Amino acid sequence: MNIATNVSQVRLRDRPLVVCDIDEVVLEFLTPFTAFLRSHSYDLLPRSFRLYGNIVSLLDGSELDKAAVDSFEEIFFANQHIWQKPAEKAVETLQSLSADADIVFLTAMPPRHHGIRREFLNQLHLSFDLIATEEAKGPVVARLHDRRSLPVAFIDDMQRNLLSVADHVPDCLLLSMMANADFKPFAPPPIGNIVAATGWDHAAELLRAHFAADVLTSANPAA
Repeated sequence: MNIATNVSQVRLRDRPLVVCDIDEVVLEFLTPFTAFLRSHSYDLLPRSFRLYGNIVSLLDGSELDKAAVDSFEEIFFANQHIWQKPAEKAVETLQSLSADADIVFLTAMPPRHHGIRREFLNQLHLSFDLIATEEAKGPVVARLHDRRSLPVAFIDDMQRNLLSVADHVPDCLLLSMMANADFKPFAPPPIGNIVAATGWDHAAELLRAHFAADVLTSANPAA
């Protein structure tokens, strides 16, 4: 497989497309990031759906400022292969789905860490195309899909990313999914056409139903 770093390098086949976020969807993020912070005498507290304002010192309880949070996150991503692990059933489900659909990973991680993540995903036997970008995800998915008459789906844990894709790819199946159970209650409830998937088993059911519905419509356009 050609390993893409941007949209122009992705070569899709004539079959459904699943565009998938990485952190908190394919790989655990909040749980290992919390362990990483604790190794530096800080903790991430599940008080709201954000990092800033929720990271505190284990020594005196003081909140970590934004610049320090960003610095820790940079160090974490540079060593992600040490700390992160796949979300439950992510690997086997994606491998199964890839028999019927093209999988493209789209991560908001800084592109400078693309190489480290690419190697780590390969070790997990997840050698699907990976795009790392800090631009809005909606336009990226739109360029990937390119108005093809085939099913497209997008999976992410952040509502703003799902809404961005909704704006640019109206016929896209939008799945919200999050690995961490402690922060999930603070996530905004699904709005619009966003569907909450409880895990990878549920996501697979929703994706296959989306693919099957398109097959039925194509076979019977008047339906």
